[in-house]
Amino acid sequence: MTGRGVDQILRYRSDPRIHEPMASCAEEYVQLAERANGPIPRPVNRDYIWGAALDELRLAGPALYVVNLETAITRSEDFLTKGINYRMSPENAECLAAAGIDCCILANNHVLDWGEAGLIETLDVLEKLGIQAVGAGRNIISAQAPAVFEVGENRRVIVFAFASVTSGTPENWAGGENRAGVNVLRELSDASALRIVRQITQLKRPDDIVIVSIHWGPNWGYFVPQAQVRFAHCLIDEANVSVVFGHSSHHAKAIERYRKGLILYGCGDFLNDYEGITGREKYRDDLVLLYALGFDTSSAKLPGLELVPFQIRQFQLIRPSKDDVVWIQRTLHRESRPFGTSVRLQPSGRLLAESN
Repeated sequence: MTGRGVDQILRYRSDPRIHEPMASCAEEYVQLAERANGPIPRPVNRDYIWGAALDELRLAGPALYVVNLETAITRSEDFLTKGINYRMSPENAECLAAAGIDCCILANNHVLDWGEAGLIETLDVLEKLGIQAVGAGRNIISAQAPAVFEVGENRRVIVFAFASVTSGTPENWAGGENRAGVNVLRELSDASALRIVRQITQLKRPDDIVIVSIHWGPNWGYFVPQAQVRFAHCLIDEANVSVVFGHSSHHAKAIERYRKGLILYGCGDFLNDYEGITGREKYRDDLVLLYALGFDTSSAKLPGLELVPFQIRQFQLIRPSKDDVVWIQRTLHRESRPFGTSVRLQPSGRLLAESN
């Protein structure tokens, strides 16, 4: 989440006025972070927030870098009365290009925080940056359309994106025939899953890698509802989906290696401005993960998933301590074991998710 407080430390910040029950200025989030961990040198350049993650990304050289962008990129003042409204200035969106992001998922409960005009500006900015958006659009057709990437000879990655109402995404955010909006998923039912299966099978070739992104569930807690499990299993069973990319929780949740697919029930945030906020310390949302997926060059089989831990400090990603890496490894291992998946710490400091 690169809006609100994070936006304020970048060079071209938005108007800091916000419309929250407990805060009226985005600067308040910067002050909370500084009280917790010291002053942030402002303004920072576009690379600053990524910190140590940039070295990791440059070393890995991923064929495709996909993120859930949970903020509007806009100077729109048409805020919706919903409690929390995230935005970053269009000029600050250069930070997304600095990280080499290829695809921004917009199917979530914040991309319309600043109205339809804010969403349209977000789409325009991403297009100018050469970043493909998926999960929201200028109308229902574009909101439902997947993003397709050529990643090798006769190999494609297809990304579908949905925002479940269980994440707090309003049903009326759905795009219309002549209305910009989000690809809203109204229920996690068998019928809904099979509709997505039909959409996938109409487009998928045998060697395609399919990622289905779903913004679902609450922000806090490790519990995985059976409805999510059943829904994800159906996508893999019936459409050979490679990855179900779940998010909404502010901390990482269980991982399941299921048949030939991978289910991430909650990836947590990678960046946020929650530093210094108290009350949820037991979830350690300051500890975040980069999910590195590797695919065999000759097939769509997923051989393994590595997770690279980072910590948010002064709105920047840094390397965590060994104790913190052990904490997140043990937590993910505990939550993933009921799903037949182990999360182990490697000598490199990365985590490896494997079937039991």
